[in-house]
Amino acid sequence: MANLKASKKDILVNRRNHERNKAYKTRLKTLIKQVRLAIDEKSDQAAERLKEVLKVIDKTTSKGVLKKQKANRIKSKLATYFNTKRA
Repeated sequence: MANLKASKKDILVNRRNHERNKAYKTRLKTLIKQVRLAIDEKSDQAAERLKEVLKVIDKTTSKGVLKKQKANRIKSKLATYFNTKRA
């Protein structure tokens, strides 16, 4: 356990940020799974859901939860998956 007051505050801040980041990541993973299912089922809404997920990915990147390169990699994989299944 930390002894300094600032260190104790840092622990609380890190815990709070960890919980928030975990929520963002969980939401993102759920949306990605839903999009992949929609693409597999050849749903009409697959393109709309893909756009929604891309927005969420950009938002989590701007919040600092995901690194820029990882976000680009995820978006690229989803777009490639969408294009191959659609064709």
